[in-house]
Amino acid sequence: MNKITTLLFAVALVWGVTESAFAGNPDRQGEAGAAQLLLNPWAESAGLHSMTTSFVSGVEAMRINVAGLSRINKTEVQIGHGRYLEGTDILLNGLGVSQKVGESGAIGISLMSVDFGDIPVTTTDQPGGTGSTFSPSFFNLGIGYSHTFENKISVGVLFRGVSESIADVNAFGFALDAGVQYVTGENDNFKFGIALRNIGGRMQYGGEGLTTQGPSPNNGGYELTFNQRAADFELPSMLNIGLSYDFLITGGTHRITVLGNFTSNSFSQDQVGGGIEYSLKDFFMVRGGYRYEFGAGDADTFDDPIYTGLSAGATIAVPLGKDTPESRASRFAIDYAYRTTRVWNGTHNIGVRISI
Repeated sequence: MNKITTLLFAVALVWGVTESAFAGNPDRQGEAGAAQLLLNPWAESAGLHSMTTSFVSGVEAMRINVAGLSRINKTEVQIGHGRYLEGTDILLNGLGVSQKVGESGAIGISLMSVDFGDIPVTTTDQPGGTGSTFSPSFFNLGIGYSHTFENKISVGVLFRGVSESIADVNAFGFALDAGVQYVTGENDNFKFGIALRNIGGRMQYGGEGLTTQGPSPNNGGYELTFNQRAADFELPSMLNIGLSYDFLITGGTHRITVLGNFTSNSFSQDQVGGGIEYSLKDFFMVRGGYRYEFGAGDADTFDDPIYTGLSAGATIAVPLGKDTPESRASRFAIDYAYRTTRVWNGTHNIGVRISI
């Protein structure tokens, strides 16, 4: 497949996902559920406020832009942990594996869960608590595939199952992600990406927890069990468009990457932002970014967002072999990120990954 054909294919896919994403109605802001799909457990991309649409790769691509899944050496394993809004005791946990398939493709699987801790059980008769606790189970499992054409254009698709439940109430749904990445320039300096995320059917809660006991009609003298139907809800679909440029200094020993990103949310305000990342031989990286949410500060219309917009992070990578002209050396890396918040004490992310 020549470059013109692959470029036309990518443009067609981009056009299709763009048309779908901008079909949302801004009057529906705040009506979506399954907010866990908006949370990021991976520290490397969190350090840039998840704005790495144009160059994210490997396991993290399954959360940001699945097209980057195939831009790995051979195999990548990653574990992520986040302390969401420090002080709320909400934890994020992620586990993912990506594996090269053939010369240009890759398949991956990722699992993310949200830990809310133990929540006291309260009732109308005992509003102070019954003495027992419960813990909601929120998790999502994604399986994705990506293919790179001539090392320039990558396309990918991911299917994700979404589950939210407590002991007697649950909801389950499916979501679809699709994305494109394009790389060009003398040293592949310029990168462009577009990703459509969380497209799927409506979800609805059900289970015994929604039933109530009540008297039978017409004074029958006995009680009946009534099932209450919960309202269904949509997934928080979004469209991400990003670009970046790598400035290579002294033959690539030092790399400075600048990036920009725009996010169109179907059920919340749109966002725009940018960031910068410095890398020393890909052994040490430090990064920071700022993301602005439209409507922030307009007290007459919108509440201020939780995040103030600032983010920062760092990576230390230890080589496990030698770089060769054919492939990049295996690496063990530790990532950390912090995002400031208007209330509570920010969100911390830490993760480890092995690339071979």
